[in-house]
Amino acid sequence: MTSRRGPTGLFLAFLVVVVAAVAGPAGAFWHTSGAGSGSAVTGTVVAVTLSPGTSSAALNPGGQAGVALTVSNPNISPVLIGSLGLDTSQGIGGYAVDAGHASCSVATLSFSTQTNGGTGWTVPAKVGAAAGTLPVSLPTALTMDAAAANACQGAAFTVYLAAGP
Repeated sequence: MTSRRGPTGLFLAFLVVVVAAVAGPAGAFWHTSGAGSGSAVTGTVVAVTLSPGTSSAALNPGGQAGVALTVSNPNISPVLIGSLGLDTSQGIGGYAVDAGHASCSVATLSFSTQTNGGTGWTVPAKVGAAAGTLPVSLPTALTMDAAAANACQGAAFTVYLAAGP
């Protein structure tokens, strides 16, 4: 008796060969394993420094003035400061008055926390050994109470600020 293979038999034989050819490499890919180790070091971020702020104009009772300062960044990447607020741990509640006006009470001053319209400030990165710097002007941030004493006439004020997120 003669055995006859039809097109179905050839197709099945072909399919077995193809599956075997594909399954071998695929099985090796999916069943591989290995071992190793890795390490990385992160940099340390150093805090920015703020120069003491100075009033940019003479203050009158009930008036406002701007505050000018410089921010320095010793990091190799730019730093974003989200806000600038009064640092009450320095001076007298965050303020100082010049020596010629020592009898002027800084309690008549107030500072509004600043956010640069909600965008903050980006302080450039250091270049070589030089820290990145950003001059900052805060218009109308400093206010003097209308009840300020005459002893405050012509006084120059220092405003100590802290950077916030």
